[in-house]
Amino acid sequence: MPGIVIVGAQWGDEGKGKITDLLAEHGDAVVRFQGGNNAGHTIVRGEEEWKLHLIPSGILYPGKTCVIGNGVVIDPRVLIEELDGLRARRVDVGGLRISANAHLIMPYHLLLDSAGETRLGSNKIGTTRRGIGPCYADKAARLGIRVQDLLDEKILKKKIVAAMEPKRLSLRPYEKDPALDLHTMTEEYLVYGHRLEQHIADTSKLMWELLDAGKNVILEGAQGAMLDIDHGTYPFVTSSNPLSGAACVGTGIGPKAIDEVWGIAKAYTTRVGAGPFPSELEDDTGEQIRSRGGEFGTTTGRARRTGWLDLVALRYASRLNTLTALVITKLDVLSGFDRIQVATSYRGADGAEFEDFPYHQTVLHHTTASLTELRGWKEDLGECRTLSDLPDAAREYLDFIAEHSGAPVALVGVGPGRDQVIWTEAGRDTLIGEAGGVGSGAPA
Repeated sequence: MPGIVIVGAQWGDEGKGKITDLLAEHGDAVVRFQGGNNAGHTIVRGEEEWKLHLIPSGILYPGKTCVIGNGVVIDPRVLIEELDGLRARRVDVGGLRISANAHLIMPYHLLLDSAGETRLGSNKIGTTRRGIGPCYADKAARLGIRVQDLLDEKILKKKIVAAMEPKRLSLRPYEKDPALDLHTMTEEYLVYGHRLEQHIADTSKLMWELLDAGKNVILEGAQGAMLDIDHGTYPFVTSSNPLSGAACVGTGIGPKAIDEVWGIAKAYTTRVGAGPFPSELEDDTGEQIRSRGGEFGTTTGRARRTGWLDLVALRYASRLNTLTALVITKLDVLSGFDRIQVATSYRGADGAEFEDFPYHQTVLHHTTASLTELRGWKEDLGECRTLSDLPDAAREYLDFIAEHSGAPVALVGVGPGRDQVIWTEAGRDTLIGEAGGVGSGAPA
C-alpha cells in the first residue's frame, strides 16, 4: 500500500472478492477498474453471503470510499438493483462513487450480444450475454454513451440515435421490441440518471486526492489475466484488459501510484466458456474438484471447467502483471487426493515441449499439459491458521507454486469463511504498519 492492485492470475473466478474484502478492512478506498456485470464476487461473512457484480466489495465496510472507475461498463438497471439490495440489508451505500466517464450498457447491446453468440453456433466464445462486448465496441468506435450523459436529456437522445444508426440492419429482427423505442429508452435512462446522480463524480480527481493524502487504495480487477483481450487466449477472452496495467487507465491514475500487485490463483485451475485449457480434467477427478469447490458461476450459474494447476499460464500471468505476491485460494479443495498433478510445461501436437506460454493460438489449441506429480494430503485444512498448521505435503505444494511462478505466496485460502485464511510473512510485511494496526482480518 498505498496503491495495491488485485488481479486474477488465471481465467477468472479465483476468489478476488474475498481477498479484496480482507484487504479493504485496512484500506481507505476500493476501486473497480474494468469489466462489467459479467463478473461477480461471492463474499461469506459468518452466516451471511453477499453476491456483488459491479459494486466493489469494500461497500460492506461503513465509511469506506468505493469507486466504479471509468474503465468499467455499467448496466444501470443492474447497478440500481444491486444498490437497492444492499440498502434492503441495511448496508450504507453513501460512499459509492461512479465515474462520470464510465460507459453504459444499453438495451441494444444486450440484444446484439445474444444474437452474436447465437450466430456463431459451435464457434461461440461463451460470453455471459450481458452486453459487455458490444458496449466496449461502441466505446472504441466513439459511439458510446457515458454515465454523465444520463444527466443531459438532449445529449442522451442525440447519442442514442447516433449509436443505433449503424446498427439498424443488425437490429432489424428486434425493431418491434419496445425496449428499442427511442422515447422509452431515453425516459428509462433519465430515470436511472436521477437515481444515480448522487453517486456520479470525477473519480480520477478523487483517486489523486486520496493517493496524494497517503490513503490506502485497493484497485480491484475483474476476470483474469488469461482473459485479457490483448494477452489472453484470444478470441476466447473478455472485452477489456484485466491486467494490472489497466488499473491506471481504468481509474485515471499514473503507474507510480501502484506499490503492490497481488495475483489471485486457485490451487487448481478453472475456466468458464470456450477456449483452450491444456490442464483440463474431463473425468471423475475434474468432477470431484468442481463439486468440492462449488465451481459454478456467481453471475450465470454455469458449471466451470476444471483442471490441475497450470504453472505455465501462472508464470505468464506473473510476468504480464509484474506480480509482487500470489494469493492461493481454495487449497482445502485438494484435501483427500493421494497425489496431486501440476502442469509444468506443455507438449505440442508435434511433440515439442513448451516451458513458456505459446504466443501462437494454433500451437496453443493443440497442446496438452505435461504434468508433474506431487504428494497429496488427507487432512481437513479448514482450521489451519498458520503455515505450520498445514500438512507437510500442502506446504511443499505452496513452495512448489512460489518457486515455479516467480512470486512469493502472501495469503492462502483454506475455506469459504472470511477467517479461513493463512497469512504468510510476505503478506504481513505488506499490511502491518501501512494498515495502522491489526484487525480481525489482518495478519497476527
